[in-house]
Amino acid sequence: MLLIELKDIKKYYGIRLILDIPELKLYSGECIGILGSNGSGKTTLLDLMAKKLEPDEGTVNLYDKSGYIFQLKHPLEKAISPKWASKLSIPDKWSDTMSGGEKTKFKIALELEKNYPLMFADEPTTNVDIESISVIEEMFKAYKGTLIVISHDRNFLDKLCTQIIEVEDSKVKIYKGNYSDYKAQKEHQKLRAEFEHEEYIKEKKRLESVMSQTKQKSLSIKKAPKRMGNSEARLHKMGGQKQKAKLDKIAKSVKTRIEHLEIKEKPKTQSKIHFDIQGSEKSHSKILIEAKKLNKSFAGRVIFKDAEFAIENGTKTAIVGANGSGKTTLINMILERDEQIKVSKTAKIGYFNQELKILKPELSIIENVMENSIYKEDFARLLLARLLFRGESVYKKAKVLSGGELVKVSFAKILLEDINMLILDEPTNYLDISSLEVIEEALIDYDKALLFVSHDRKFISSVANQIIAIEDKKLKLYRGGYEEYLYPINKVSNKEKTKVEEEIILKNRMAEVIGRLSTQISIEDKARLDLEYNEILNKLRALG
Repeated sequence: MLLIELKDIKKYYGIRLILDIPELKLYSGECIGILGSNGSGKTTLLDLMAKKLEPDEGTVNLYDKSGYIFQLKHPLEKAISPKWASKLSIPDKWSDTMSGGEKTKFKIALELEKNYPLMFADEPTTNVDIESISVIEEMFKAYKGTLIVISHDRNFLDKLCTQIIEVEDSKVKIYKGNYSDYKAQKEHQKLRAEFEHEEYIKEKKRLESVMSQTKQKSLSIKKAPKRMGNSEARLHKMGGQKQKAKLDKIAKSVKTRIEHLEIKEKPKTQSKIHFDIQGSEKSHSKILIEAKKLNKSFAGRVIFKDAEFAIENGTKTAIVGANGSGKTTLINMILERDEQIKVSKTAKIGYFNQELKILKPELSIIENVMENSIYKEDFARLLLARLLFRGESVYKKAKVLSGGELVKVSFAKILLEDINMLILDEPTNYLDISSLEVIEEALIDYDKALLFVSHDRKFISSVANQIIAIEDKKLKLYRGGYEEYLYPINKVSNKEKTKVEEEIILKNRMAEVIGRLSTQISIEDKARLDLEYNEILNKLRALG
């Protein structure tokens, strides 16, 4: 059933065109994720669909009742049922003293218990701990209506979405499947575009060569020598001119073919960020930070009781635990050099959180990041470009940047400083997925010690090689990645192992299919591979 219809939509902010949508139709039974960089118009699109905002041009038709889970606004209704409150471990009455995560869960419960056939949600997992995100996912899975959601949580988008809407350069495009399907299709498109661009360049060069050679042949046809008689000259001229005319006609035809070639633009590519040690002095200590019998209490509440931990040089450690368990407390104790914690004398710690104000308002972006940088400006510009600060935009002053832009520039500044250990507290909140993945890529390649707190499961899984879990007031170390922490080898059933193995095989085959599709193949082979590609996507989706 048709639920939402947008026709000839234009929406401006000032003179800037944010959205230009000739037509968009959305149907019931789907879970639709909206993606795009910060400022691209994601929330504007969501508000237009929900009729919370009017377009400057065009019409929006909403054909059923809907609820809206706001990211920032407080709810008008201040109570939820005890059943929902118990399910989410939150109070059943709204209070301004609730944590950010509790407020988010309260707003979700408030809308879901109305059981409307359509639900809009703007970042429904923000400030929510990992355990609660899993509960929210199950709540949305059980919801029988249509969900349209903005989220930068890639695991969330993978588990729930059946469609992705990408907002880019004021346009929207729909992709079938979840986030991983969307990424695979984008990679497929990129490889295909690269192949088509290369073929276009080759064909253009070939035709230009043919045209050049043909013109040269035409010019090389000589006039009749003076010593020839009139009759011989006429015969020579007739034959030569006919040949010349034929060659000129061929050259003109080839020129027309060149002019009518469909131009295939080279797709945009992003340079990989690789951090060399350069001028920073790497710590030679095996253990950078450690504590034994660590104790901490607040207002009579015990946070840590005889806890112990150690951070080895070169490790990438994620701290996980429920909200309020002490993740940020542990980081603050390290930064404040609590007497119970031993920090290596050679450790040079860089610290980042999204509330940190380290930029000078009157300095430009490039001046701020280069202020204490040990890297050359070319590298700083590369990092900034990947964070969507390109060309002249690096000369914008910090005082005119948006909140999300300030976060990205602050992160770049710290990453470029003379440090040999990096501590991050929720570095990914409010970042768009493309910026998040750039930061993720940089940290995967980062060759020094890293300690961080994040609720983003995909980010933890990609970056961390060990986990410190806060459990029962203790700090328990799990060596290996996030998956090893979630599914210890001795707890994994044979069925789960088979599922993982099957997923690996399917993903490897998908990579092969994408590779084949990017080469010059027959129409029949392309059709067969496209079919296999879709079959693999469906099997991966079924595995969940």
